[in-house]
Amino acid sequence: MKKITTLSRWIFGLVFIFSGFVKGIDPWGLEYKLVDYLQAMGLNSLTFLAPFGSYLLPFAEFMIGVGMLLCVRIRWASLLGLLFMVIFTPLTLYVALKNPVTDCGCFGDALVISNWATFYKNIVLSALVILVYVRRGTIEPVILGKWRYYRTAIITCIYLGFVIWSYRHDPIFDFRPYKVGVNIPEAMKIPKGAQADVYKNTFFYRNKKTNALQKFSDTDYPWQDTLNWKYESMGDPVLVKKGYTPPIHDFQLRTAPGDDVTSFFFSDDKPTFFLVAADLTKSSLKKQELINGIAVWARMSGYKFVCLTATTGQRLEDFKNAANPTYEFLFCDEVTLKTIIRSNPGLLYLRSGTILRKWHYNDIPTIEEMTRLVSNVIK
Repeated sequence: MKKITTLSRWIFGLVFIFSGFVKGIDPWGLEYKLVDYLQAMGLNSLTFLAPFGSYLLPFAEFMIGVGMLLCVRIRWASLLGLLFMVIFTPLTLYVALKNPVTDCGCFGDALVISNWATFYKNIVLSALVILVYVRRGTIEPVILGKWRYYRTAIITCIYLGFVIWSYRHDPIFDFRPYKVGVNIPEAMKIPKGAQADVYKNTFFYRNKKTNALQKFSDTDYPWQDTLNWKYESMGDPVLVKKGYTPPIHDFQLRTAPGDDVTSFFFSDDKPTFFLVAADLTKSSLKKQELINGIAVWARMSGYKFVCLTATTGQRLEDFKNAANPTYEFLFCDEVTLKTIIRSNPGLLYLRSGTILRKWHYNDIPTIEEMTRLVSNVIK
């Protein structure tokens, strides 16, 4: 029984450490996911809690995992782990049944699993932590003395260092489909022979003799029997099996009138710069003068430079009046822009559709540095 308890503690601890770490280094991503959850559940008034949750939840997970793995305050670690599962297991069951969001976000972008898989995972974790909690009095520390606390403190400081870095810059580990090295046009393609979505259709036909309305499926609807049946309507298609979805499937650039100009920016191998600002009303103006200068330099060098945003109307005009931008604007889905880079604004450097560099606004290089970077790539 001791070995089973130890294995349960290890598995639970490692899963919580991994979950807390991959979410902790992407606090903006978790905040977006929490807002999605709250809005989908009709709790819009609580979205102000999302920024706090994006730091506290992964930190709590990480520390519970460390406590379980190293047997530091095992009674508290197992109790808090059990409390986590008591709260989140019913929540994940609700999400699996109602499907308000397609991605639970429990492992950030590092590992995307279905809502039902998340629920089953929580059932297993609940069983593991219950066993550890019940036998908590028999568990001995992995390291005796104060060294276990020193080790825990060191691990905590390293974790917090990663979190702070990722907040002030782009996440140190990028698990998103728009990471450096990805070719956007290639990532949007569907391979030949890939499985398409499979839907179940429902048809309603009226019997001409009895005037009764009857429901049919794809395999038995009487479309050829026009003597006895008359088509009435068709129900909403139900997704039976999800087909292949390319890593990037929602990237589209449009002008103000609505023209799709996506392909224009991937049509040659000249340097292309995308300034990504999902919400211009919240966009930092800290580096606006430098950004304006880079935009002018790019245009004079024959390179493409454009701002991608989801902000339109008067809010866009207000930003133009405040920032005096020297670049044009194109429009893209807000969720897509938030996925591309966790910075508002952030800057991307591409060639032939391949992302070569990404910069948080705190890290945008000077014009001189940008010139050297582009020149080295061209050579």
